[in-house]
Amino acid sequence: MRVGVLTGGGDCPGLNAVIRAIVRKGVQEYGYDFIGFRDGWRGPLEGETVPLSIPAVRGILPRGGTILGSSRTNPLGAEHGVRRIRDNLAKYEVDSLITIGGEDTLGVAATLSDEHGIKCVGVPKTIDNDLSATDYTFGFDTAVGIATEAIDRLHTTAESHMRVLVVEVMGRHAGWIALHSGLAGGANVILIPEQRFDIDQVCAWVASRFRASYAPIVVVAEGAMPVQGEMILKDGSHDSFGHVRLSGVGEWLAKEIESRTGKEARTTVLGHVQRGGTPSAFDRWLATRFGLHAIDAVRDGDFGTMVALKGTGIVRVPIAEATARLKTVDPALYAEAGVFFG
Repeated sequence: MRVGVLTGGGDCPGLNAVIRAIVRKGVQEYGYDFIGFRDGWRGPLEGETVPLSIPAVRGILPRGGTILGSSRTNPLGAEHGVRRIRDNLAKYEVDSLITIGGEDTLGVAATLSDEHGIKCVGVPKTIDNDLSATDYTFGFDTAVGIATEAIDRLHTTAESHMRVLVVEVMGRHAGWIALHSGLAGGANVILIPEQRFDIDQVCAWVASRFRASYAPIVVVAEGAMPVQGEMILKDGSHDSFGHVRLSGVGEWLAKEIESRTGKEARTTVLGHVQRGGTPSAFDRWLATRFGLHAIDAVRDGDFGTMVALKGTGIVRVPIAEATARLKTVDPALYAEAGVFFG
C-alpha cells in the first residue's frame, strides 16, 4: 500500500512529530510506502510531491513547522478540483491519504471521503484547540506556553512604567489560548470571542488595578468583540476558505483604555510567534500518538475517520462529526476566571 500524507492550514508545533510517527510505524510494522504532498491540499491538486521514508523523518521530532509545507488552499473551490485530486492520486498510485489539519483541511477531507469515495484519515491540528471531537489538539500546549512566557515578561515592564499592557493572542472564534495563558500568566482582564466585552467594564477593572498600585495586563483573543460594535479588523481581506484575516483588536483596545482612563497603554501582538518554534513535550507526545493511531486506521480500512484524544485514550470519530461544530469556551469556565479581573 502507498499512503499519502499532507499538512494543511496554519503551521503548528508537532506536525513533524505526526509525520515521523506515521512513517516509522507504517514502514516498520506494515511495510507501507509513503509519499508526501507539498503545501496542504495544493499538493494533490497540482501533483507536487516529496518522498517520505524513515531516513527522511529522522531528526524532525523537535522541529517546528512542517517538512511538507502548508497552505490554505481550498481544492473544492478550484476548477475541476476533485477530478484533479483523483487523477494525481492515481498517477502516484496512492491508495489512501492521511490529512493533518484543522477545521478547513479536515472539512475538505470529510467531503472527499463521504461524497467522492477518496480514502482519507484525519489528524486534528490547531493551536486554537477548537475541534469539538477531541479533548486537545497538538500545538495548543506550545502556544499557551509561549503566550504565558510573554505575559510573565510583560508584567515586569508594565510595573516598571506603571502602564497598561494589552496582549493580543490568537483565537478567531474560540478563546482557549487567551483563557489558559491569561490565567497562567496572572492577567487582570481576559477577553474572549465567546463573551462580548463592555469597554466601560474593562476600563473599570484597569482603574481598580491602578488603585491597588499595580500595572494591569489585559489579554485579548484576536476574535473578541465589544458589546456595541463588530469584529475589529486591520483590513477586510479573506483567505480561500472565506475567513477574514484577523488582528487589530489589541491596538483598538489600548487606544480606548488610554483615552478613557488617562493611563498610558501599549499593545503586544504575539501573532505567529505562538505557532513557531519547537513543540512542547506534551505536543510531541500527543502528535506522536495521533500519528501511530492514524496509520492503524489506514491499516484497518477505517476511512472517513479522525483520531481524537478522549481522556488519555486515542479513539476514532467520523471526520464530518469532528468538523460539524467548533469547541468553544463554556461560559461557566470563563466565569471562574472572573475572580481575578480588576
